[in-house]
Amino acid sequence: MRVVVTGAAGFIGSNLVDHLLASGHEVTGFDNFSTGQESFLAAAQAQARFRLVRGDLLDPAAIGPAVQGADLVVHLAANADVRFGTDHPRRDLEQNVIATHNVLEAMREGGVKHIAFSSTGSVYGEATVFPTPEDATFPVQTSLYGASKIAAEGLISAYCEGFGFRGTVFRFVSILGHRYTHGHVFDFCKSLRHDPTRLRVLGNGRQRKSYLDVSDCIAAIMTAIEKGDEKYAVYNLGTDEYCEVRDSVGWICARLGVTPALDYTGGDRGWIGDNPFIFLATARIRALGWTPRFSIRQGVERTVDYLMANPDILEARA
Repeated sequence: MRVVVTGAAGFIGSNLVDHLLASGHEVTGFDNFSTGQESFLAAAQAQARFRLVRGDLLDPAAIGPAVQGADLVVHLAANADVRFGTDHPRRDLEQNVIATHNVLEAMREGGVKHIAFSSTGSVYGEATVFPTPEDATFPVQTSLYGASKIAAEGLISAYCEGFGFRGTVFRFVSILGHRYTHGHVFDFCKSLRHDPTRLRVLGNGRQRKSYLDVSDCIAAIMTAIEKGDEKYAVYNLGTDEYCEVRDSVGWICARLGVTPALDYTGGDRGWIGDNPFIFLATARIRALGWTPRFSIRQGVERTVDYLMANPDILEARA
């Protein structure tokens, strides 16, 4: 299979590229390297079945040639900066909606029919049903990021109806693990590395969250691509558990061997758009034969170990 991966140099993208190559596929990686790291593709670039295209999805002329002749486009490139979305409102529109439209148009013009898309559990806003199923009613949106992902999902489903595409959409919980470069474990590890005596925690620490190891995420993506047969399908990806933020703080501190004083900022959420409870129902992807290998705690601890073994990752992002 010939696969194009957008956001190939990113956290999830580079892990997917390595998996696809190990499985014998031909892969074209597309990235503008605004946040992706070329070192994550070092092993891939040593293989003849990998091609790297440097370009921006906001430039239609760049993405068109990249998808030509592909069997599948896995569209992972996005602005994932949920916390600071209100500081730059247009960024989610451009990088998540317009960029997705450009990918779809390049596929339509190039005769490529299958897109797999990384959406988010944030589309459920502050859900009222837990665990939240894929057919849950969408409430009022709480983040520009979530709103932009819903818009992108809508475009994909419309292309499936209008142009005969196949769309496979994944609504992730937060992903952790090898090559992890942003999120709460990253922030806490970086802070504690500089000052192990004190840690600032946004919110009251009782926000309930769900996390998934990146290796389990990749396995779920491939399961749906290979075994799913619907024209348009949406899959929640997560574990069958959740934890409180303060649980995760405890696991991280124990792994690092530190006992900092904890400064909670208060309230039931850490920032505008932070949903205090995220817990997704995953029966649909499990029905295809997928189950996660790692618990949330194991995922957190594996991520801490990776970051401590790769301190350059912690210092690479301001």
